[in-house]
Amino acid sequence: MLIPLAFIVLLTTLPPSKQPIGMALFAITATFAPSIGPTLGGWLTESFSWRSIFYLNLVPGLLLLAAVWYAIAPQRSQLHRLRQGDWLGILAMAIGLGCLQVVLEEGTRKDWFGSPLILTLSLLAAIFLTVFFWIELTHAHPFINLRLLRYRNFGIASVVNVGLGLGLYGSIFILPLYLSQIQGYNAMQIGEVLMWMGFPQLVIIPLIPKLMQRLAPRFLLAMGVSLFAISCFMNATLTHDTGLEQLWLSQIVRALGQPLIMIPLATIATAEIPPEQAGSASGLFNMMRNLGGSLGIATLGTLLAQRQQLHASRLGEAISLYNPQLQERLTQMTQYFTSQGADLITAQQQAIAAIDHLVRREAYLMAYDDCFYFIGCALLFSGITVIFFKPSRGRGVFRGALTVAHGVTGKALFR
Repeated sequence: MLIPLAFIVLLTTLPPSKQPIGMALFAITATFAPSIGPTLGGWLTESFSWRSIFYLNLVPGLLLLAAVWYAIAPQRSQLHRLRQGDWLGILAMAIGLGCLQVVLEEGTRKDWFGSPLILTLSLLAAIFLTVFFWIELTHAHPFINLRLLRYRNFGIASVVNVGLGLGLYGSIFILPLYLSQIQGYNAMQIGEVLMWMGFPQLVIIPLIPKLMQRLAPRFLLAMGVSLFAISCFMNATLTHDTGLEQLWLSQIVRALGQPLIMIPLATIATAEIPPEQAGSASGLFNMMRNLGGSLGIATLGTLLAQRQQLHASRLGEAISLYNPQLQERLTQMTQYFTSQGADLITAQQQAIAAIDHLVRREAYLMAYDDCFYFIGCALLFSGITVIFFKPSRGRGVFRGALTVAHGVTGKALFR
C-alpha cells in the first residue's frame, strides 16, 4: 500500500511545474533503493549478523514518521465512505493473490501440481481471482477499477510494467544465486556487484525531467527498455570466471536504462486517466509491476531447474569412459589425489566426483545464461508494445488528481 499511497501524495501535494522533479525522486525509491539494498544488507550481515537486517528500518522509520507529521497536512476523516467499500472485492483479491503468490514462489520446490498444497492453492486462486474480476467489473465503486485497462495507453503501459517487474525482480533474484552458487561470493561481495546498478542512477534520474522536455516519453521508454535488455544479454554469456570485474559494465548499462523506463512509463500511463480515477490507476499500475515480479521469479526458478537438468543430461551423454580425452583427464586427476595421500580406489572415486562436479557446474552456468536470455527477450517483447502508444492529448492524472484530492474544481485550484 505504501508505493501507491506515496504516488498519490506526490500527485496531490506538488504543483504541476514540480511534478516531473517529484516523479524523478519517486523513481529513486523504485530503482535505486532495491539496487543498493543488497549492498547494505550484505555489509550488515558480514559485520554483525543476518538478524541485524530486520532492525534496518528503525532509524529511517522514525525520521519518516517525523517528516510525515511535519509535512503532510492533516485531513478530516471520511469514515462514512467505509460503507461504500468494496469489501467482497478486497477479500476475493486478498485470498486469490495470496494463494497465487504461494503457488508461484513454492511451486518449483514442491513439484508443482504433484503437491496437494499447490493444487489446492491453485484452485482457490482461480476461483477467487475469477470472483474478484467479476466484482470489480460490476461493482459501482470497485476497489480497483479494471475498466481503466480500456484506455489504450494505460493498458499498454500495464503490459510494459509487467515486463519491467519481471526484469527488475527477476534479475535481482537470479544474479545473486549465480554469484553465491558458482562464484561462492558472500553477502557483502554480492552487494558490491549489485551496487553498480544503483549509484549511477543517482546521476541519471535528476536529468530525466530535462530529457522529457526535449524528447518524447515514448522514445525515452524505448531507449530505457533496450538498454535494460542489452544488459541482460550481456549477462547471458556467463562462465565460471565471470565475477565483479566482468559484471560491472552490464550493471552500469542497466543503471542507465532503468530510470529511462520508470518516469516516462508513469507519465504515458496516466495521461488519459480521469482525475477521479487517480487512486485506482496508481494501485492497479503498481500491482501490475509486482505481479510481473512474482511471475518472473516463479518462471525463472522453474526455468533454472529444468534447463540445468536438460544441459546436465546433454553433457552427460557426451562423456564416456571410452573417450580418450576423458580417460586422460581421469588419470591426471587420480594421480593428483593420490599425491595428496589418497589410496588408488579413493583417488579414482574422487576423480569421478570431480568430473561430475564440473558437469553440474557447466550445466548450471548454461541454465543461468538461458535465464538472462529469457529476461532480455521478455523486456524486448514488452518494449515492442511502445510503438502502439498514441500521443497524449489530455492533462492526465498529474493535474487532475489535485482536483480530486482537495475537493475543489481544477480551475479554482490552479488559480
